[in-house]
Amino acid sequence: MSQAGRAPRAGWRAQEPLRREQVRGPQHEVNPAASSEKQCGSRAAHVTAKARSNASHTGDSARGSTGVWGAAREQGLVRNRRGPTARPWSRQGVPNKPSVKSGVVQRESEGTVVLEMVATNNAIGGKGPCGSRVDRGSKREGMAGKTGSNHPRGPVPADKVRQLRRQLYVAAKRSPGRRFHALFDRVHRSDVLWEAWKRVRRNKGSAGVDKQTLAEIESYGVDRFVEEIATELRAGEYRPRAVLRRYIPKADGKRRPLGIPTVRDRVVQMAATLVLEPIFEADFLPCSYGFRPKRGATGALETIRKLGASKGTNHVLDADIRDYFGSIDHEKLLKLVSRRVSDRRVLKLLRQWLGAGVMEDGREVALLSGTPQGGVISPLLSNIYLHVLDTVWTKQCSHLGTLVRYADDFVVLCGTAKSCEEAESRVRKILNRLELELHPEKTRRVDLSWGHGGFDFLGCHLRKRLSGPIWEKQGRRVYFLQRWPSQRSMTRVRQRVKEKTGRNRYGVKDVRDIIGDLNPVLRGWGNYFRTGNAAHKFKQVDTYVWRRLHRFMVKRKGRNLRAGEAPQWDRAFFHAMRLHGLRGTVAYPEVA
Repeated sequence: MSQAGRAPRAGWRAQEPLRREQVRGPQHEVNPAASSEKQCGSRAAHVTAKARSNASHTGDSARGSTGVWGAAREQGLVRNRRGPTARPWSRQGVPNKPSVKSGVVQRESEGTVVLEMVATNNAIGGKGPCGSRVDRGSKREGMAGKTGSNHPRGPVPADKVRQLRRQLYVAAKRSPGRRFHALFDRVHRSDVLWEAWKRVRRNKGSAGVDKQTLAEIESYGVDRFVEEIATELRAGEYRPRAVLRRYIPKADGKRRPLGIPTVRDRVVQMAATLVLEPIFEADFLPCSYGFRPKRGATGALETIRKLGASKGTNHVLDADIRDYFGSIDHEKLLKLVSRRVSDRRVLKLLRQWLGAGVMEDGREVALLSGTPQGGVISPLLSNIYLHVLDTVWTKQCSHLGTLVRYADDFVVLCGTAKSCEEAESRVRKILNRLELELHPEKTRRVDLSWGHGGFDFLGCHLRKRLSGPIWEKQGRRVYFLQRWPSQRSMTRVRQRVKEKTGRNRYGVKDVRDIIGDLNPVLRGWGNYFRTGNAAHKFKQVDTYVWRRLHRFMVKRKGRNLRAGEAPQWDRAFFHAMRLHGLRGTVAYPEVA
């Protein structure tokens, strides 16, 4: 190699690049393989280098040089006068980033190198300007490493966990058949565990079988608690505890079993959910609304309302799966998860949670099937299991009707009674493959024509009603599907109000304390139902609340009640004390 073709050593004075006449026209991309010299160093996307040859070598090196300049001169000297890494005048059909590599030891034909800009935002493990790897830290950030635009004013991710989830979602969306194999290292990352703790703390909840509460953990030290969990996961010593069995009453008088994991297990389950959820979220279909980001019950109800407004949708299959969370087959579920996850350590975690026993009345009972309701990861696993129903229905049965599913409750809106009957038969066959069955009492077919029938779904009663304005102005019978709180929902909110204003509260001296307890109940219940046609029901609840508070004032006064004092406690009196009113809060979903 000649002396002029070598890279400048330390202390040498860099030569000024010669100015060449710029010729307009497309810059041809040079094949990197055209160089016979050994190429090493960083990519041109990380280091932008301009190569200019010395004036004394323009004649001789043109005839006998190799490498980039030699390959470029095969296309003609006139068409390659601006240097191999210069951007073309016309950007059409030519990539802005050249594919030619540049290293510390330059090729003989390139001469002196002038460094223009060094990238400062390379990915973890990427090559630097001297061929070395960038920031080989001990953090296993993987996809969440610092990536993005090299521009100094480019976007900077504010949250690494959020960026990790976004990267996993994009990767899963681009490759539907990809199986992710390096996920366990993301689960025990410190930032992921901290985000999991924040979410568990936000959700509150009671203690598990170890009787360790959130307050006790905060007193113990959250940093220490999270670090201990990470150490156990990295060492493979983590073992989940049994879940604590509790029962809550159902609307039909029965009791719903819940499984309460320990706070420690809830944090690990939340960390696994943060990593696994974006992968499966890329596969979930639009017909599923339950326990998904940016989707919920209001979206499912609005979809049903819009479909019911059309003339051809008058028949509904209102279905419910019998004991769904207690009937999920563990082996089938793990096979469905393994379609996307090949990391054995993550699959082992899921198997341990599914096989964890249930502590009830001091005895620990092993679970052979099902996922306990109350676990952090249970909603995600239930959606993965029923994704089979969504997929088969969308591909093979969508001509019969539209499926709208929220967890284990779903409806199918059909055009004819025959299609509705066929839809029920198809659903039963699909569920049989999953070893599930429809509830015989809660599953029924409903005819919505002319407002004859209605059904309850997600706490609302849906029924078609005649449009009064269209009948008065045009004399036509037009029916629209409307929704309002079901009878069970009305009974439940009345019961809550009665508990807050019962005889056990007669000892309270200030009625504003009672109002302070009522407002969260009324506000939460009203926010859920206010996007429907609930104006009449809201007035009924307001009236019931006023009567209960009026009764409380009378009972509290007792014998000291004066004549003419009770009529003063009207609605305006309690609203002046900041009682939340439901009347006038109904709004369309787009506005709410």
